[in-house]
Amino acid sequence: MKKLISVLLLLCFFAALPVCAQGEAIQVGALTGPTAMGMVRLLEDGKGTYEPTILGAADELVPLILQGEIDIASVPANLAATLYNKTQGGITVLAVNVLGVLYIGEYNTENLQSLADLKGQTIYATGKGSTPEYFLRYVLSQNGIDPDKDVTVEWKSEPSEVVALLNAEQKGIAMLPQPYVTAAAAQLGEGFRVALSLSDEWAALDNGTLCTTAVVMARKEFAEQNPEAVEQFLTELEASVAWVNENVEDAAQLCGDYGIIKAPVAQKAIPQCNLVCITGADMQQSLSGCLNVIFEENPKAVGGALPESDFYYGGE
Repeated sequence: MKKLISVLLLLCFFAALPVCAQGEAIQVGALTGPTAMGMVRLLEDGKGTYEPTILGAADELVPLILQGEIDIASVPANLAATLYNKTQGGITVLAVNVLGVLYIGEYNTENLQSLADLKGQTIYATGKGSTPEYFLRYVLSQNGIDPDKDVTVEWKSEPSEVVALLNAEQKGIAMLPQPYVTAAAAQLGEGFRVALSLSDEWAALDNGTLCTTAVVMARKEFAEQNPEAVEQFLTELEASVAWVNENVEDAAQLCGDYGIIKAPVAQKAIPQCNLVCITGADMQQSLSGCLNVIFEENPKAVGGALPESDFYYGGE
C-alpha cells in the first residue's frame, strides 16, 4: 500500500509539471544582466522542468533559437522583432519583462539637472546601432535637442570602456544601462551620480507606450504545440518577477549563483532594473509603440518591417 501511495504521489507531481514535447525539459535562454534577473526564482524552483542557458551576448543566443535548441528566451525587444522577420513569423512574444534600464550619469561635474543641460556636452555611451542609440535619439529629439548637432556621442563597445574613460579623465557624462550604472558608481565612488533616467524622460512624453528593453519570446512552433506549458510558464514568470522585486537580497544571491551578475552588484541594481511581467493587450500596446519608435529611427533595427499581430502571443 505504501508503494502504491508513493507511485500515486509521484504521478500527481509529474502531472502538475508543464508538458513539453517528448517530455523533455523546456529550454530557456537569456542574457546576463536584466533580461535574466526576473527569471531566477522560476529557474530555481523549476529545476528539471526548465533548463537554463545564460549567455553573455545576443549573437551567441540567436543561433540556438534559430536551430530550435531554445524554446523560450528573454531577448532585447528589437531582436525579437528581427527574429520574427527572419523566420517569417516563427517567433511569438509572450511578455514584456524589462522596461527602461538606461541612465545618464555624471562624474565630477554636477551640471545635469535636465535634458536641456546636455546641449553642447559629450556623452560616452555603449549600444550604437541598437536600442540605447535609438532611445536616446528619440528622447532628445522629442525634447527639441538635435542628437546630431546639439550633443556629441562617443560610442564605445563595452561599458567597462566608458567607466575607464571617466576614471582616466576624472570627469565626464555617460549613458549606461543597469546593472553597469551600479557597477560604475561602485568603482568611481562619490563623484559619480545618476542624473537622468531615460525611462522617466520617455514617460514624460506621455506617448501611450512604455520604454521597453526586453521581452520573453518563444518559438511559435513550440508555443502552438505546448499551450499549457506556455501558460504555466507565464504564471510562474509573473510570480518570479514579483518575488525578485520584493526579495532583493535573496534574488541577488540567485543572480550570482546563475552567473547572471555578481550578487553585490545585483542587490543594488535590481530596484533600478524595471523588472516586470506585462502580457496580453497591455504587452501588445507597449511593445508595438516602442518598436514603432525604433522602426522610425532605423527599419533595419527591427528586421526591416514592423511585425504583424501574430507576433504578439494571443494575437491573430
